Amino acid sequence: MLPHHATHLTRDGFPLAVQDLPGAASSTKAQLDVSPSGTDAGPPALLLLPGQANSHRWWDHVRTGYAQTHRTVTFDYRGTGGSHGELGPWTTALFAQDAVDVLDHLGIRSAVVFGTSMGGRVAQMLAANHPDRVSALVLGCTSPGGEHAMERKKETRQWLARGTGEEQRSKLHELFYTPDWPGTPAESTLLGDPTMTPREQVCHRRASDRHDAWDALPSIATPTLVLHGTEDLMVPAENAALIADRIPDARMVLYPGGRHGFFEELEDRVTAEIQRFLAF
Repeated sequence: MLPHHATHLTRDGFPLAVQDLPGAASSTKAQLDVSPSGTDAGPPALLLLPGQANSHRWWDHVRTGYAQTHRTVTFDYRGTGGSHGELGPWTTALFAQDAVDVLDHLGIRSAVVFGTSMGGRVAQMLAANHPDRVSALVLGCTSPGGEHAMERKKETRQWLARGTGEEQRSKLHELFYTPDWPGTPAESTLLGDPTMTPREQVCHRRASDRHDAWDALPSIATPTLVLHGTEDLMVPAENAALIADRIPDARMVLYPGGRHGFFEELEDRVTAEIQRFLAF
């Protein structure tokens, strides 16, 4: 089954490409109400939020793992995929508001939200600023941002910045996957959206770099699961503990040896962990 594709306008008129996959089966323990009429019809919704400078294709290789039990919803951030328009001072809070607009257009009251990398930062703002729209929260390979976050090492930043575009893509692949991963950089959907202009990439980088949810995290009351690979050099694993300590009753699971793309490379284990969490 393929997702239904549509374009919805945000409240400020920006066109967002939205992908909605209804799900293969109804849930016996729905996490939310997905029916516009307010009944418990259909499976619960799972909103998947991708990383910086990436479109919904970030989830291509793992989405099916949730489609049996959930209605999976994705959308292309401003400046990615099918969502292009006027540039502006984009922030993770704005992207979170865009997510609310998407849920409104689809008639979804609240959803389980799973965000990885910058998507985890957007998910933090969504849960903090719009608590009634998030029934459960899963944060992967992300950070709280601001002065309290553990940033990637200077050596990693400098190493990643050197080389041609193809060389940088190969370096990203190395940061996302372990040597055991059989895939190639050309096969990965995690290494950046080729439709983006340089200016759009800058807007995304600024949104991610300026994220700071430290003061907001303690207000998140929704059940929260924090996941991270221990060998993540893009977003160091120490950030998982920082987030889990700030969100009341959050649970943390670390994946030894996992890198930034651990949720894809270790898909079976990660998906099973999330499904167990959502069965509460």
